[in-house]
Amino acid sequence: MTIPNRQLYIGGAWTRPVKGKTFDVYSPSSGSKIGTIPAATAEDVDKAVSAALNTFKSGVWSKTTGAHRANFLRAIAEKVKEKKSDLAKLETTDMGKPIQEAEWDMDDVAGCFEYYAELAEKLDKRQGEPLQLPVDEFKGKIKREPLGVVGLITPWNYPMLMAAWKVAPALAAGNCCVLKPSEVCSLTCLEMAAIMHEVKLPPGVFNIITGTGVEAGAPLSSDKRLAKVAFTGSVVSGRKVNVCAASNGIPTTMELGGKSALLVFDDADVEKAVEWCMFGVFWTNGQICSSTSRLLVQEDVAPAFYEQLKKRAESIKQCDPLTEDCRMGPVVNQDQYDKIMGFIEDAKKEGGELLTGGKRPPGLDQGYFVQPTVFTGMKPHMRLWREEVFGPLLAAMTFKTEEEAVQLANASEFGLAGAVISADEQRCARVAEALEVGIMWVNCSQPCFCQAPWGGNKASGHGRELGEWGLEAYLSVKQITTYVSKDRWDWYPVSKL
Repeated sequence: MTIPNRQLYIGGAWTRPVKGKTFDVYSPSSGSKIGTIPAATAEDVDKAVSAALNTFKSGVWSKTTGAHRANFLRAIAEKVKEKKSDLAKLETTDMGKPIQEAEWDMDDVAGCFEYYAELAEKLDKRQGEPLQLPVDEFKGKIKREPLGVVGLITPWNYPMLMAAWKVAPALAAGNCCVLKPSEVCSLTCLEMAAIMHEVKLPPGVFNIITGTGVEAGAPLSSDKRLAKVAFTGSVVSGRKVNVCAASNGIPTTMELGGKSALLVFDDADVEKAVEWCMFGVFWTNGQICSSTSRLLVQEDVAPAFYEQLKKRAESIKQCDPLTEDCRMGPVVNQDQYDKIMGFIEDAKKEGGELLTGGKRPPGLDQGYFVQPTVFTGMKPHMRLWREEVFGPLLAAMTFKTEEEAVQLANASEFGLAGAVISADEQRCARVAEALEVGIMWVNCSQPCFCQAPWGGNKASGHGRELGEWGLEAYLSVKQITTYVSKDRWDWYPVSKL
């Protein structure tokens, strides 16, 4: 398909980078160049933040009602629906995920904007909520206000959807935004700007700067004029962003990935459990922060489970991701391909047992395709068991007891998600309570709804996105307390002399 020729979007206008820099876009399916996008630098970041700040201070967006803002959010959602097919194809072309997954993503993008339109309207009714104070002399109420200009830094695995998770609640709350998508995949985020332009969002409310983390991300997260930074990405990059923001006293929300565990007990339906296991680790070509890429399977059921898993994994259709029935496309680029192959080699050297995969699929000689890969016999010290891969690699080991399974699952620096599959409801409830994670799935893996909070514990970050919590993250709460008594306060009595 033809790649749209876009520039940076600043102050309601398409704007060439100050230094005129660009970088090339490559197809994950072929490795060939398919286009270019603008490369922002600190000068462009300054212009974008200035535009956003001027618009915020003008009140043209920040002082409007939630209902007014909801009209724009719904218009954005309608445009996404209207352009769904082209946006999905562009996402697949840029990132490599199967086309049906990309279409699903676009439905979720539209749904996210619609959901926060509803919350924006409800926000109007919540303004001025009374406080229950312990004395009659005072009356109090609460007002929720936008923070200001927010810097939003998003990853490459769900380019448009992850942007929507941040942009929709930020706009619903009345903030102005500067979005910095990953330079690896930025195409649909630039199309989001085109949609904002089409629906006539006031200039400066939404700005986008595409560029590298060093040249665009660092200047953005270091800008003292921001009221908040929200970041999704790697632990290493997130910690750098957090330090930059913290040096200016700017609050952050951090979603930094994980190494989530799926626990399968011996009373589970093997066929159903294998399906959820595969969906949990191979969805989005394995490039998902919440991937349940550590499998803990109870000893008695392990042989049958592994036999079925091998058979099913080897049946996954890998091909051009634009093919309608493709179920696994290429990983995103050469760097990611090399990283994944390095994990595979290390797992072999450390004594992991290769159940299936581990190579480039036959017949797919171009692009960055990796077979769905499963290693069994893992040990807690092994790199594949400990570190996030962001690829279609599953590390598996067995356990004897529930207590052992929970201990192994929690013995991780990460705490984003976890899953348990068992026919025993009480066991599921115990495990769900015991795992040290922010997201817990029972008899499934990876369902995600914009109505439910998203975020993790430990090295997986802090703060929550989505749901009502996602909106609150972009609001400042102000108390307004009024002295209503007709009597003098009289703490300092008037002298009688």
